[in-house]
Amino acid sequence: MNGNKNNNALISQLIKIEPSLFSLLKIGDLVEGRVLENRANMLVVDLGRLGTGVVYRIEVQNAKESVKNLKLGDTIHAKVIDPDNKEGFVELSLSEAGKQKAWAEVQELKEKDEPIKIKFSAFNKGGLTGFLSGLQTFLPVSQLSTEHYPKVAIDNKTGFSQALELLVGQELTVKIIEANPRNNKLIVSEREASEVSTRELVKNYSIGQVVEGIVSGVADFGVFVRFTDNPAVEGLIHISELSHRIIENPKEVVKVDDVVKVKITEIKDGKVSLSLKALVSDPWLNLGSHYKEGREVKGVVYSFNPFGAIIDLDKDFQGQLSVTEFGGVEEMKKQLIQGKEYHFVIESIKLEERRIILKFKG
Repeated sequence: MNGNKNNNALISQLIKIEPSLFSLLKIGDLVEGRVLENRANMLVVDLGRLGTGVVYRIEVQNAKESVKNLKLGDTIHAKVIDPDNKEGFVELSLSEAGKQKAWAEVQELKEKDEPIKIKFSAFNKGGLTGFLSGLQTFLPVSQLSTEHYPKVAIDNKTGFSQALELLVGQELTVKIIEANPRNNKLIVSEREASEVSTRELVKNYSIGQVVEGIVSGVADFGVFVRFTDNPAVEGLIHISELSHRIIENPKEVVKVDDVVKVKITEIKDGKVSLSLKALVSDPWLNLGSHYKEGREVKGVVYSFNPFGAIIDLDKDFQGQLSVTEFGGVEEMKKQLIQGKEYHFVIESIKLEERRIILKFKG
């Protein structure tokens, strides 16, 4: 018993004097060694003072691409999966080491927060997929730059997929926004990378400025416009900024390749918001005597919604008809046909809300 105590004390003293002689390996440690033997089903590695490492058959197969050209004496990096197995070897994994090294490289890139280039090899309904440092990488549709975001209606699944397919094989500049080795999640953003350069470009413009642009895309929510004096800058006209009227489809107002003059309403984080209606005189400032409460008017059914119907009174004004007059949407659609003209009575005019409330007459 005393002998064991003395031995333990001696070992403790040696560890204090020369700790490097007693470097203890842990599961998950990365080690470096020289190849002693390269067999078909096993790789033997000299780890120096750490002992002899071994990579068994299944691990050799998992990393066969990286080991097939190894020669005796070559240096390799591996991950410890058992520091002292039954045979007295340090059991190693090459594939896990490569993955761990790749995640370390990715984390370093993320910390630098610099744009990087990735060529994407496939797409799905959610975005593009590719590889960075051998790790599968995902670029969501929502993180595409304005230039590459599919400029088609969201319900146009074929057009949406075709727009994404065009990006397959292209090298895109992105930034890493999430790198989580625990769940193998590596997400990048082209939008984040493009905003860096766009922020500089938009410094040449100011809110309230009127610019000329070419319609580069039309989506459900609005219209993309590329500036003619600097095509690298693209702004968005939200659907609510296309007209003083209620618009169901932006294509009613503009189409791709139209040349338009627009007003810059906001510049934020490299994004430019535009307005088309801001350059058109506001008809509500001159409602005129034609529309008065209690007056009978003619109007054409423009669209239906869960609350009622929108009625075109003329090129500038629309009225709103409540569904409560009919008891429900289906009952309303039985009495009204979209695109057909009917007679209505103006029940009230709410100038501050820009609303003309109608009652159905027939």
